[in-house]
Amino acid sequence: MEPGAGTAAPGQITRAHWVTATVLSTAVSAIAVLIGEHKFDIGPAAIALFPIVWAVLIGAIVGVQRWRPVSGATRSVAGVLLEISILLFLAKLGTEIGPTLAKFQNLGPAIVLQEVGHIFGTVVIALPVAVALGIGRASIGATWSIDRESYLAFAIERFGVRSPEYRGVFSVWLIGTVFGALYVSLLAGFTGSLGILSPLALALGLGLGSGSMMLGGVGALSLLYPEQAAEIAALAALSNLVTNIVGFYSGVFLALPLCRRLYAFWSRFFGRDDEGRRHRAQRTSAPAEQEVLAVAEDPKVRMTPWSRLLSYVIVGVAGLLVNALGTWSLAVEDAIGIAVLLVIVRVAIALGKLLPAIPSSVFVLGIGTLLSAGFLPTGAWLTDLLPNLEVMLIGLPGLALIGLTLGRDVQALRQLSWKIVLVALLTYTSSFLAAAALGQSVLHL
Repeated sequence: MEPGAGTAAPGQITRAHWVTATVLSTAVSAIAVLIGEHKFDIGPAAIALFPIVWAVLIGAIVGVQRWRPVSGATRSVAGVLLEISILLFLAKLGTEIGPTLAKFQNLGPAIVLQEVGHIFGTVVIALPVAVALGIGRASIGATWSIDRESYLAFAIERFGVRSPEYRGVFSVWLIGTVFGALYVSLLAGFTGSLGILSPLALALGLGLGSGSMMLGGVGALSLLYPEQAAEIAALAALSNLVTNIVGFYSGVFLALPLCRRLYAFWSRFFGRDDEGRRHRAQRTSAPAEQEVLAVAEDPKVRMTPWSRLLSYVIVGVAGLLVNALGTWSLAVEDAIGIAVLLVIVRVAIALGKLLPAIPSSVFVLGIGTLLSAGFLPTGAWLTDLLPNLEVMLIGLPGLALIGLTLGRDVQALRQLSWKIVLVALLTYTSSFLAAAALGQSVLHL
């Protein structure tokens, strides 16, 4: 049991839960920084292990251990801090895009093709494998995209929570939420070490539409190619911005119809028509008996003006402390820079609520890019204010928070078959590699 939590009513969130989430995520991030970076050669390739990997792994261990389990109330607080922490990371990435826009002015075709690559990778490569494994119409939900939050909401409305399509979407979303950053970081590091694709082409491929996955991939590539770290981060963020803007709509209007048509073809090819008929019969005759995957229900955090301000202060201080530990420097300008980035985050969240069709991640990247662009007076000011803030370090507490919330998802993870896990990993892999390969063909890097 957590300190102080025993005096709270069931489901009530107290100061102790805020303290626990803050201390645990900051401590995990600090340990990850102290462990440092390590690279292991495996033949011609290499596995890059760095603080992002350690933060996810250690956070996950703390999140699922049973000695002093993380309570649902603490996980709820962690979820609030996680949203702000990821957006803080994206705000910093946005400020790295602006000064480099002139370098990327000829990237139009490559940016477009990387989005085509995401569709090609998931639908054309992953779908037939999913059908061949016999997971039925869940293949459609699992392979029409990498299934982030916007796709999950669409699947609930379009297919319903008891449909096999929704099970596929939910499964890939869950695996990506828990293991996505770790898996993509290992994948990007391994692929980058082979030297077949340019690091900048691989950075294009990291525009998967997930901030945490992009953070993991950028960290791995930056470790392998430190001299190009700034360009890798900026290009990945720009690619991710485009994916967030157009990716959902291309997924709904292009990838999903294509996926459904190809599903019918591959079902006949592999003799899996009976699988589709069985799922349709279950859906129409006995929907109540179908198993619905779900994560545990944690209590909701009632946000007041004070608790909202507190959450921003916690995220800002944690990011500042971890950055100071990683860079061995702490200046007044760093604190001011964190405060400016948090203001950008707050504006982005407000705009996201005002225009719910556009994710806050799009606004935060766009605002950060615009304010740091050289053609605005704020560009030079931000550039001089933020040089000591390392994007990989201020994003660490957010990834630690992902691990701390893992206890909520354990039951649902246990229900996943090895087939859907394999399909999910193939979906991430094919989307990333296809986009990077198409980007390379245009960039000629």
